[in-house]
Amino acid sequence: MTEMDLPPREAQKQRGGVVSQKAGGKKEKGPTPEEAIQKLKETEKILIKKQEFLEQKIQQELQMAKKHGIKNKRAALQALRRKKRLEQQLAQTDGTLSTLEFQREAIENATTNAEVLRTMELAAQGMKKAYQDMDIDKVDELMADITEQQEVAQQISDAISRPVGFGDVVDEDELLEELEELEQEELARDLLTVGDKEEEPPIELPSVPSTHLPAGPAPEAGEDEEALKQLAEWVS
Repeated sequence: MTEMDLPPREAQKQRGGVVSQKAGGKKEKGPTPEEAIQKLKETEKILIKKQEFLEQKIQQELQMAKKHGIKNKRAALQALRRKKRLEQQLAQTDGTLSTLEFQREAIENATTNAEVLRTMELAAQGMKKAYQDMDIDKVDELMADITEQQEVAQQISDAISRPVGFGDVVDEDELLEELEELEQEELARDLLTVGDKEEEPPIELPSVPSTHLPAGPAPEAGEDEEALKQLAEWVS
């Protein structure tokens, strides 16, 4: 049965139901975490002021009960009843405030965690973008090329530092054999010339003069000259 076949009243109800479903299906945008935290803080301030007010009222009722005491028992009991109701309200306010504080802290922690996750996601994307043009095979090839070039450079350095000879290359073993032959010839020559050497005449030392200088007072100038003259004659 279509809408045209329904009575006017039923068709109107059906159209109204469809409209209400469309209107109800549209979700309203909720507050952001920052807005929720701000709203919770404002409510906490209100509850704190209410706590202070209730505490003052409790003290007033307590003073009122003490004031009347046994003089006006009825007024004292009414003051105590009001005090009891205020204490109940204060306890409820304390519980509500604790709940709001817990909820606010939970939202703050959730906001912090969400921000950390977004930062980590951005970091991961940045790292992925940094390595997107890199291939592990190309990296291995590059490192292999670097190693090869280093080996070539080391070989070049070794070749440059190696002493270079001019002319034909001489075998060092032949040089050692030739040196040994020269040493043998020199040794044989020394052995042959040992017996031919003439003995050198001994060195003649001058004889000690037998003349004894007379002991006595120190000689004068003439005596010194005479002694020098005798010494010169002996030496010649």
